[in-house]
Amino acid sequence: MEILNDGVQKSVQKAPRNGMSTGGKILIAATGGVGIGLSIVCASFVAPAFRKICLPYVPATTEQIQNVLSFLPKNATGKLLDIGSGDGRIVFAAAQHTKGLKTDGVELNPWLVYYSRLAALRHGATRQASFYRRDLWKFNIKDYNFVVIFGVEQMMKDLEHKLIAECPHNTKIIACRFKLPNLEPERTIEDGVNTVWFYDLNKQTRRQVSGNS
Repeated sequence: MEILNDGVQKSVQKAPRNGMSTGGKILIAATGGVGIGLSIVCASFVAPAFRKICLPYVPATTEQIQNVLSFLPKNATGKLLDIGSGDGRIVFAAAQHTKGLKTDGVELNPWLVYYSRLAALRHGATRQASFYRRDLWKFNIKDYNFVVIFGVEQMMKDLEHKLIAECPHNTKIIACRFKLPNLEPERTIEDGVNTVWFYDLNKQTRRQVSGNS
């Protein structure tokens, strides 16, 4: 009997342990953390699709940037705003093209704003280029002499009303991809998807006064 009892005790002592190893727990925790992090980042890019007006992130092409710069005099002064500035490439290109111009970007996606600010720091352009995470419709644009727009067709009518109501009368507007529905462009660069329309609010005001007289 003692021999049998000893055998049972040894069998019980050698029974395999149930449960997960420490390495497995760490691996699951790390995988979950990465998944949550990716979800948070991706949400910033997917969220615009659930808004009334979707303004997706589509980087400006080299041709679009050159077409925009063709409407910016190298000796221009004042302030420029890029609406929906994305990764900041228009803001940086305008700052490099026109040294006397203070260039700003407004963007709702926080990750693109952080990226743009880091790029400004890396290029030593923090004094000339600034980026703001704001809702466009609540952002004050009254101090800007140049406004660049990379919008979508659904927003252009409302944006046109905002520009006319808030911008100084001498503001120059550069619209890319989609034109403003009612204002008459002073010049147009026809280039397919890279087409750019140039508007001068000062001339628009004089034209309206002449038409009403």
